[in-house]
Amino acid sequence: MAKFVKRCPECNSINLSIDEKKGEVICKSCGLVLDESLVDFGPEWRGFKEDEGKQRAGAPSTFTKADMGTGTKIGSKSEIYKLSGSQRRRFMRMRRWHNRSSTSLERNLKYALVELKKVASILNIPPSIEEEAARIYNLAVRKSLVRGRSMESVVVGAVYIASRRFNLPRSLNEICKKTGISKRDVGKTYRFIARQLGIKLLPSGPADFIPKFANKLNFSSATQTKAVEILKNAKEFELTSGRGPIGLAAAALYVASLMTGEKRTQREIADVVGVTEVTIRNRYKEMIEKLGLKEDLEKAKSEVEDNDKK
Repeated sequence: MAKFVKRCPECNSINLSIDEKKGEVICKSCGLVLDESLVDFGPEWRGFKEDEGKQRAGAPSTFTKADMGTGTKIGSKSEIYKLSGSQRRRFMRMRRWHNRSSTSLERNLKYALVELKKVASILNIPPSIEEEAARIYNLAVRKSLVRGRSMESVVVGAVYIASRRFNLPRSLNEICKKTGISKRDVGKTYRFIARQLGIKLLPSGPADFIPKFANKLNFSSATQTKAVEILKNAKEFELTSGRGPIGLAAAALYVASLMTGEKRTQREIADVVGVTEVTIRNRYKEMIEKLGLKEDLEKAKSEVEDNDKK
């Protein structure tokens, strides 16, 4: 179209102008109309209702809605008062037929996605993970993987799978504790769904939990960096294999806090992280012995005491 027109064929001028309202390309030198049927590919700035913004299309499709956000809706209850008696009865009858025409799959999704939104609010997960959890639940329903299992456990299992896929540090213990769902049921359900849908879940590393726990304990960035460095060294010495990532993250933060002078007690860290003091103590001893951190801790301790005296 106009962007391919370089010169005016009449006067060989390059002084061309585009009239967007009329859809014309005009030569300013001789007034020749080079094109009069331009197509505007920009947004269609018009609205059909007073409360709607000026936009070309509606909201994008999403798995967080039972109809993917593309379904129809017959009016709202607030509009019934604007109708006469006969029209009002007709309106209510149409709404009733519309609700009854939904399939069992749509009804299941409708109730489950409400539960999913509640779980997402409790866990404070981002919209991208909520969308992925809704997609996983949708696939599970369509493949009849929900049958024989409680809707709540499947929803929480889908949220846990989505969190793992997006590397969001949420442990199964934490999710089940906040939602009040049995850990045993959720564990069996999420493993079954992941296996049937062919979803491969990589285990969460202890370093993934460092930012989350450090923020809760008000540690500085220096302590976080030191904890990640300790975990990196621990992995090289094979201290992380066969041990829970949360306990390792807690122990690394405890050691790092001693080195940076931001000391927290094992009890304080255990309460925030959700493990026992015994776990932190055992992981702490292993790190001190295997990584040779005794001298570093003593040096850091003496520096802190010197600073306190000054």
